[in-house]
Amino acid sequence: MPSICFYFQVHQPFRVKRYPIFNIGDDHEYFNDDSESKLNNKKIFQKVAEKCYLPANRILLECLRAHPEFRVSFSLSGVFLEQAERYGPEVLNSFYQLAKTGQVEFLAETYYHSLAALYSFDEFKKQVIMHRDIVEKFFGVRPRVFRNTELIYNNEIATWAEQLGFEGILAEGVDDVLGWRSPNFVYASHGSEHIKVLLKNYKLSDDVAFRFSSREWAEWPLDARKFASWIAEHNGNGEVVNLFMDYETFGEHQWESTGIFNFLRNLPKEVLARHDNDFKTPSEVIASYPARGVIDVARHISWADVERDLSAWRSNDMQYAALEAIYALEHDVCASGDDDLIADWRRMQTSDHFYYMCTKWFADGDVHKYFNPYESPYDAFISYMNALNDLKSRVAQKVVSSQHTMV
Repeated sequence: MPSICFYFQVHQPFRVKRYPIFNIGDDHEYFNDDSESKLNNKKIFQKVAEKCYLPANRILLECLRAHPEFRVSFSLSGVFLEQAERYGPEVLNSFYQLAKTGQVEFLAETYYHSLAALYSFDEFKKQVIMHRDIVEKFFGVRPRVFRNTELIYNNEIATWAEQLGFEGILAEGVDDVLGWRSPNFVYASHGSEHIKVLLKNYKLSDDVAFRFSSREWAEWPLDARKFASWIAEHNGNGEVVNLFMDYETFGEHQWESTGIFNFLRNLPKEVLARHDNDFKTPSEVIASYPARGVIDVARHISWADVERDLSAWRSNDMQYAALEAIYALEHDVCASGDDDLIADWRRMQTSDHFYYMCTKWFADGDVHKYFNPYESPYDAFISYMNALNDLKSRVAQKVVSSQHTMV
């Protein structure tokens, strides 16, 4: 009897506006594009709210009320929650209504949806604690399961999550990591003592997230009954089917006209019609099933692109230069004690900035282009580095000021 574990990532970055070189020294507002461009964070948030967050949350609330056995889980990045509070309080309230059902679990992640786990344990730890606190503030629950940014995972990150008190961590079910094994079981992490690992079933997850509306797909059109039958095929060959995807799948990436909302509305009923299936949150999965083996992941894996590695954010000189530059400022920024400066520095750590700089080709390149609000990866890099140079000048002024104070 496989349990279905639904997990949705909910995230919106603060995009860096078009920031020309002559703004350096005069303009410290990096994210306030008020034009009609693709970089207007308020307009983007409100558009996605109308297309995805509000209608999808209404449907989920209906399903949760109609089916007490139904369960879902979310990770809402800290920068998403900031924008929801600022640009769409009705969105924040709709997630609160879901939380009140008691059938929804909220997971922890890095507050700024950052790549801190690759560069600084101290910064990683601070952001995870910040995120855990804001989730508790808004929803009255303390996350027990962790998902790192973009499902970036290795043995060390699992150990860090365990040190921070988490019972479980999510990861991608990468084929060469699993070998002959199935993602449809719970695993332990190599080198950790207690933490359990839930692995994404990427085949079934991507059938919804990426292939749902493709008329070239042999299985098109996909409806809830067919999908529920695919899940049922794992009976006797798995204990949990982990369906992990971006929440924007519903209404934003897959438009309403594709039938994606009807699919979402009908899926709980179709799954539960097969009495040997049920739904569980990640914490319930961890409590219900023992680890059936150990996964050993020395390198970094993720859920991005066909490689499922770090190449979405670290595959060209622009990305490496930007990442090295932002994390090189850690000591001086944190020592400044300037809350605005620290917040700007952390917003510029968000992984999306480096994703926009990716120069891949073929299918992965098309996906990057779809999500990129800039004209090109090079435009993304130029605006980012110009804003970063202004940030550096602000940091340098703080350093000089503190030295004068000491004298």
